[in-house]
Amino acid sequence: MTWFLLLFSLLLLGIALWLALRARRGQQRSGLPQGRLVYADTGRWSAVARPYFSPRYRLTGKPDYLVASDEGLTPVEVKHTAAPAGGRAYDSHIMQVAAYCLLVEEAHGETPPYGLIRYTDATVRIDYTPALRAQLLALLEQVRADRGQADVGRSHRDPARCRACGVRHACGDAALA
Repeated sequence: MTWFLLLFSLLLLGIALWLALRARRGQQRSGLPQGRLVYADTGRWSAVARPYFSPRYRLTGKPDYLVASDEGLTPVEVKHTAAPAGGRAYDSHIMQVAAYCLLVEEAHGETPPYGLIRYTDATVRIDYTPALRAQLLALLEQVRADRGQADVGRSHRDPARCRACGVRHACGDAALA
């Protein structure tokens, strides 16, 4: 009977180790950093994930994940496209993660050291520096200033995006792209 209990205990230990390794591989594939998941706006948590809101900056947003670790809180944004060539994230994605860092800073009183953008083929770390924060605040001010204008010029620097635009037929600048 003692041998049976010993074998059964070893079997349970083996199953527990296998499950732990499987969970770790899953977390590595997901691109999430090590730590405790404290917020998620994907899957089954979506219904309860409330947006972050900063009255000070008049900004709202919902990161896909927020992970707490020894380094601090890390917002993670998941994209369903491949990373751009060169290993650098798209500027708009960088600003999106910077906005999440600002919202987390406001809500939790703790400045995230960085945010992550998880593309289908890579994870890009975006350091949340004072320079990036200042760039984000300047962009927010520019957006607010443009909202008050009757006619705001659109960016046509991305020809593929311009060609796919739903209002291209009515755009006077479409021929530029």
